[in-house]
Amino acid sequence: MIVDEKFLLSAVVPACLMLQVAALPFPALGQESYGGIGGVTRDSASSQPIAQTQITAHNADKNTDRTVSSGADGVFSIANLEPGRYEVSVTKDGFQKSSVRVDVAARQIAQLDLKLQVVPAPLTEREKQLLERMQRLEARLAAMEAKDANATEAGSNSASRNRPLVASTTPIPAAFPGTLEQAGKPTIPSPPTPVAPATHILPDALQAPEATQGVDNFTPFAYGDFTWLNGSPRNKDTVLDTKFFTPEIRFDTHYMTDFNQPHDHTIVGATESFRSGEVQIEQASVGGDFHWENVRGRILFMQGLFATTTPRNDASSATGSGNGTTGGVGQWDLQNAYKYVSEAYGGYHFNVQHGLNIDAGIFVSYIGLFSYYNYDNWTYQPSYVSSNTPWFFNGVRVQWFPTNKLKIEPWFVNGWQSYAKFNGHPGLGGQLLWMPKEWFKLVANQYGYGQDNLGLPKTQRIHTDDSIEVRYYNNPESLGLSKMAFSLTADAGCQYGGGLSCTGGPHSTNKESFVGWMLYDRLWFHKDLFGLTLGGGEMSNWGRYLTLLPPIDGAWAASGTPYFTENPGQRAHMWDSTVTLQYMPKQYITWWAEAGYRHSDVPYFAGRGGVTPPGGNNGLPQYFTCMSGATAGTNNLAAATVACGGAGNVWYPDLRRSETKLSLGIMVKF
Repeated sequence: MIVDEKFLLSAVVPACLMLQVAALPFPALGQESYGGIGGVTRDSASSQPIAQTQITAHNADKNTDRTVSSGADGVFSIANLEPGRYEVSVTKDGFQKSSVRVDVAARQIAQLDLKLQVVPAPLTEREKQLLERMQRLEARLAAMEAKDANATEAGSNSASRNRPLVASTTPIPAAFPGTLEQAGKPTIPSPPTPVAPATHILPDALQAPEATQGVDNFTPFAYGDFTWLNGSPRNKDTVLDTKFFTPEIRFDTHYMTDFNQPHDHTIVGATESFRSGEVQIEQASVGGDFHWENVRGRILFMQGLFATTTPRNDASSATGSGNGTTGGVGQWDLQNAYKYVSEAYGGYHFNVQHGLNIDAGIFVSYIGLFSYYNYDNWTYQPSYVSSNTPWFFNGVRVQWFPTNKLKIEPWFVNGWQSYAKFNGHPGLGGQLLWMPKEWFKLVANQYGYGQDNLGLPKTQRIHTDDSIEVRYYNNPESLGLSKMAFSLTADAGCQYGGGLSCTGGPHSTNKESFVGWMLYDRLWFHKDLFGLTLGGGEMSNWGRYLTLLPPIDGAWAASGTPYFTENPGQRAHMWDSTVTLQYMPKQYITWWAEAGYRHSDVPYFAGRGGVTPPGGNNGLPQYFTCMSGATAGTNNLAAATVACGGAGNVWYPDLRRSETKLSLGIMVKF
């Protein structure tokens, strides 16, 4: 079967254009009152697409410009335009500038074919002479026609019809576009007429689809593909989007086995690993983003293990009654109030520079580089720097985008991953995110001022968390190695005041500091179908104020436990390493397997005997427990020995210095 190339150009390409233009990337920020422009830049002679042209839309009413580049197929799109009259111009070296005027209406897109003419080469002297002769010939023919028009109707018209015409035998230079028709008059084609813009109402279900191949230099970070980043979802498409709501759905199920084989199946000291030898639902979340007339809101409900393991690490809501703590901060069960919500905030988007958002509620922090959601990460279990730093903040944030490559985000929050405010001072901090190239990311998080300790109102916390990510190889169509990237994170912080100090010697009894790092290297194979990540990290945490508390006898952040104390000057030095293999047949699903080893300089991980007392938790984890399972009623070992009837009658958890774990799982995100 023979396919005509001209037929393809005239039928298939316009059809593809219609599909791409219908998918203009309107941001899901409630800006449904905006419109857009899209189309293809072409060679006026061959109608072939022209790549990498510069298209500028000038708003005649407000005297503002928006500039984008066309893709490899000549397609361009300019979204988020205020309604009004625009002059759209296109330029490229070697071509003459072309422009056309178009009206942009709300929630409509103007489709344009922008045609460019090749700049003709300068005429030689010989060609100039031929052009002059051509112009004289044209004047002579015009005079002959005028003479015929003045002749008598019968004779002159008859003579005109029968008069032999003498055509010039002089060849017309190739550089001159005119040709002599049979009547003898040269025809010079007029410049191509711009195609009248066709408007199409944007379907509600396509308010924010994937971007076309044209480059968007206005929307923050839309100029490149950043789905390779650790801590960012790799979805390129939105399954369903409307002008009012963009849904988000996540499922995360795993099977883990701890080689220590704890008999109570309890895994200690991790933020993604909680039960050994069982299939468990880590996360099942449903929610999404709301957007209407620049008003925005987001909620993501949270079920599964995350719903109970995340709140247990927050001591801020402890009341000091019935749990052995002192210095509580009042009433209301905030942990149960928030436990089924991972994100919930409302806010407004201002059209300032490249955008300004103000949001209030619970939002993810991304301190520690890794995302709160495992689907977004290169590995399943992150290293200590990420596990022991916040996953969320409760407060107010401002996201300012002075350019499309820079975000400045200050925070005013209740505290360090806390639902409530511990003492008199809230937490202040912020993030600086800079991605000047598609292959590079720098993020710097700073935190301070917060008094984030239960019962220590004069103690303040400061922390710095800084990461870089670099993609140092990219060949996405390769059936072998398709991408390579690495991430490096470094953290440092301390607590001071109220008798505590950021510095001190090895035997200091008031030192409270944190230093840690983590490094990961990621390789993609077979057109990004497989991902292999190797890495790990370490931390040194004097005072253990950020070390996750082992859940011995059901202990949580506010209760503490006498079996693993967190006193000033006590050190927790730990390191870990992981190997993670991911299989990603679709952008919405990840199959994964991971092997990890972790080590501590003090007994910390659950051994064969587990961390659950005989008969189960007794509800008083702040005290020692007797071998009978009953509480000793005291956190003093000597007193507990007497209460339990002798030294051999005090129960101890089985804590080890190391842990090896093998995990398998499936993660889904829509």
